[in-house]
Amino acid sequence: MVEIQRLAVEVVGNVLAGRSLDTELRAVQSREPPLSAQDRGALQDICYGTLRFLGEIDALLSALLERPLKDEWLRQLLRVALYQLAHTRAAPYAIVDHAVRTCVTAGMPGAKGLVNAVLRNFLRKRETLLTVAHTTDVGRYSHPQWWIDKMRAQYPAHYDAILAGANEHPPLTLRVNARMTTVEAYLARVEAAGMSARALGGSAVRLERPVPVERIPGFSEGLVSVQDAAAQHAAAALDAPSGSRVLDACAAPGGKTAHILERADVELLALDNDAARLARVRDNLGRLRLDARLVCGDALDPGAWWDGAPFSHVLADVPCSASGVVRRHPDIKWLRRPEDIAAFAARQRDILEALWQVIATGGKLLYATCSVFHEENQAQIESFLERRPDAQRVTLPGPHTNAQQLAGQIVPDENHDGFFYALLQKV
Repeated sequence: MVEIQRLAVEVVGNVLAGRSLDTELRAVQSREPPLSAQDRGALQDICYGTLRFLGEIDALLSALLERPLKDEWLRQLLRVALYQLAHTRAAPYAIVDHAVRTCVTAGMPGAKGLVNAVLRNFLRKRETLLTVAHTTDVGRYSHPQWWIDKMRAQYPAHYDAILAGANEHPPLTLRVNARMTTVEAYLARVEAAGMSARALGGSAVRLERPVPVERIPGFSEGLVSVQDAAAQHAAAALDAPSGSRVLDACAAPGGKTAHILERADVELLALDNDAARLARVRDNLGRLRLDARLVCGDALDPGAWWDGAPFSHVLADVPCSASGVVRRHPDIKWLRRPEDIAAFAARQRDILEALWQVIATGGKLLYATCSVFHEENQAQIESFLERRPDAQRVTLPGPHTNAQQLAGQIVPDENHDGFFYALLQKV
């Protein structure tokens, strides 16, 4: 466990220096000798958890330290150990012992006394220290202050639940392949495998206890895909009937592409500007026994890939801040900066303008983000409609959980990530 703690310190430090959590974990896990499945799981839990509760952890550190730390490696070690003490069931004495021993293996034996004193002091004063940490916004919600302020202003009735929910473990939700089975039949197969699951509506099924993808019943056969329930609304909202000419403009990794094809026999072009990610679309379609035309190209430059024949339906799942999925990617909230939101909004505006020209008169474009920030969502659509007299917003078909109440915005909850949808028609 000393080795796992040391690796977690490395990963968390690299992430907070500006790198992606997923990328850093893959890099560590691919080293020789390879980690066991149990060690990989432990490392992932520590890294995700430390970043999930970083605001609280830093508030605890401020209360525990007499003066600010200058050594960043030591700061990461204390952050990792405090997460384990505050949020896991690991034996406290073992966590403290491992942290002290990690100092030695990392060549910092002089830090043993400080690490031991800080962690034992936390154990002695745990409840009092946590109460103090939660008196600040950042300590309570474990989000940057600018993010908290934005949520409070944009969701005065929901911000508390949104921020708290972003620190929960995400559900493992599956999309049942309607071409190969039914929700009812799949639930029976899950039960026969000794697992528990429940239907969430449409093709969505939530496993009560997450398992590795290779243990998901029927996954390798193409019966199901992993996809959040809110993301599954895209295909239903676009509602492209058989025979339609469809463009999925930012297709990778292909979940929404596949869902559209599972629902109807359409002529579909899957576009993405990243060849490696487009390969994942191809792999996903192959596993599901589906077919589409795949093109590596930029949605901002239709002249480079469009043949001039208009599309009746376009899905624009545009690049965004990913602020609605931070419980799955807790590094996002610490890596994003306030100015990033304006940059995302500008790119989204340009993509909307570029794609509008490829839509047939009477055709529809579904604008989608996995964001909860108004600048990328409602404000983006309102601005587009003001600029475009040939565009009108139409009602989203089908049930969309809390989308009706929040004008297309699905706020994160127990069963859904945060998503936004707006359906536009060319008139």
